[in-house]
Amino acid sequence: MVAPASTSRRITVEPKTVISFDLAPRREDIAATPTILLTAFLSSLQGSAPGSVAAYKAAARHFLHWLEQQGVAVSALDDSVVRRFEKHGCSCQGFPLHEPNRPKFTSRVRRFVRFLEDQGFVELPDDLAALSVHLTDYATFLEEQQYGRVVLKSRASEARHFAAWLRVSRRSWTGVGADDVEQYARHHCRCPVYRKRGTLVGRAGPARRRRGAQCFVRFLQNRSVLPEAEREDNKDPRLLAYAQWLESHCGSTRATVQRFCGEIARCQLVLGEPSEIDAAAIRRLVSDRIKQNPGSSSLILTIVRSYVRFLIFRGECHPALLHAFPSVRRYRLASLPRYLDEAAIERIVTSCKADTAVEIRDKAIILLLARLGLRAGDVCQLRLADIDWITGSLLVSGKGRRPSRLPLPQDAGDAVLDYVERARPRVDEERLFLRTLAPFTPFRSSTEISGIISRVFDRGGIKDLPTGSHTFRHSLATRMLRAGAGLESVGTILRHRSPATTAIYAKVDIPMLLKVAQPWPGDLSC
Repeated sequence: MVAPASTSRRITVEPKTVISFDLAPRREDIAATPTILLTAFLSSLQGSAPGSVAAYKAAARHFLHWLEQQGVAVSALDDSVVRRFEKHGCSCQGFPLHEPNRPKFTSRVRRFVRFLEDQGFVELPDDLAALSVHLTDYATFLEEQQYGRVVLKSRASEARHFAAWLRVSRRSWTGVGADDVEQYARHHCRCPVYRKRGTLVGRAGPARRRRGAQCFVRFLQNRSVLPEAEREDNKDPRLLAYAQWLESHCGSTRATVQRFCGEIARCQLVLGEPSEIDAAAIRRLVSDRIKQNPGSSSLILTIVRSYVRFLIFRGECHPALLHAFPSVRRYRLASLPRYLDEAAIERIVTSCKADTAVEIRDKAIILLLARLGLRAGDVCQLRLADIDWITGSLLVSGKGRRPSRLPLPQDAGDAVLDYVERARPRVDEERLFLRTLAPFTPFRSSTEISGIISRVFDRGGIKDLPTGSHTFRHSLATRMLRAGAGLESVGTILRHRSPATTAIYAKVDIPMLLKVAQPWPGDLSC
C-alpha cells in the first residue's frame, strides 16, 4: 500500500554570496605587473558608478603599492596578507595614513583579491573548482529531503559559507575533518558571504556554523567524496577485531556489537593490556561498573566475560580468568511487573486524537503496543512490507533475528492504515514509522518510542499512570492471565524463548494465587 501523492514543490535555493568557485586556469602567460592587474580589475567594474570605480581604484593601487614594498608576490596572496595590510602602520607615500583601517576600504581590497583569485593570478588549491558541483548537488539533495524553505536556504547558505572559508583560508576540501569544522565554527568571519550574521559571537553562532558544516561534510561522506570519519572505538585494532569476532563467531547483531564495544572501550583503561589482566583487575572493574549502573549488572558481567573470552581465543589471556568473575545476586521474582488495567489502557487510547500527522502516527504506535505487546525495538524495526493486509497479520522481527507473524487486531490495523494513507511522509524509505519533520528518517532507537508515549500522556493530561513502552507489554500479559489464558499462551504472544521469563507474570494473577494460597497459621481456613 502506498500513501497518496503529496503536492510536489520546488524551492529555488540561491544563497546570497559574492564568491565564485568557477575559477580560471592559473595565469602564467601574463606578467602580473601592477598596471596590468589594475587595468584588468577596472575593466571588470564596467557599469558601476564613477565614484565607486574611483574608490575601488584607490584601494587596489594602495594595496599593490604595499605589496611591492613588502616584497609579497601576487601569486602568494591569502587572508593573512590582507589582514597584515589592514593592520599596518601606513607610511606609504602618496596615500592617506588611516585608509587601511576603514571597513569600506578593506572590503574593496578584499574584492580586488577575489578578482585576482578568480582570474588565476593567485594560487589556489586545485580541487576548489570541483566543490562548485558538490554545492549544487547539495542544494538539490536538500530539496529532495523536503525541508521547509527557511531550513533549506539556511543549510545551503551555510554550506557555501563553509566553502568560502575553505577558499579564503587556502584549505583543500578533500582533506576536511572534524578539526577544520571546529575552526570554521569559531573563526572571526571576514568571508565574502552575506548570510553570516556578523561574526556570530556567543554560543548560538558557532553552533549554527558547526551544524551547517557537519551536514555538508556528512553529505560528501555519504557520496564517498570524503572518507568516513574514523570512530573512536575503531582506532584500537584490538577493539575492531573484537567487533569482527562478535559478528563472525557469536552471530551478534549490529546493535549488540555497538553496545558491547562501547562498554569495553570504557573498561579498557581499568583492564590495561591483556597480559596485565588478572583476577583482581576483573573484580575491581566489575564492582566499579556495577556501582555506576546497578540496573545493568548482569549485562556488564556478560560483556566483560565475552571480551575476556575473546582475548583467550586470541591467546592473549590465561583461560583460568573466566573463573575470576564474581556472581551477582539477582532477585528476578522480588518485584511485580508494572501494569495498567483495561480501563487505563482504553483511557490512553481514547486520549489519542487523530487531527495531525504526529497524533495519527502516535495513535498507531500506542495501539500496536497495547494490543500486541510489542517491544519498542519491534516498533522501530517494522517495515511496510511486514504488513499483510490480505491475511491481517504483522511480521515482527523480534530479538535475536527470530521473526514471528502475529495477527493484527482490527483497531490497530485501522490506525496503521490511517497513518499510511494520511500521515506517513512520501519518501523512499521501507521503515513503517518515520519522524514527522524533514528529512523524515526512521527512529534511531527504541528510546524515541518511550518519548512518544510520554508526550501522548502529556497531551492527554494523564499523570497518574506508570509510563514506559514495556508497561503495555506487562499489561497485555496480565489481562490475558486474568482472562483465563495459560502461561504457555502468554509466552507465545509475547514471543518468550524461555518459560521462566513468562513465569514472572504468575504473580499478578491474584484470583489464581488465592486458590493455592495457604491460610496464615492461626487463621480460619476459607
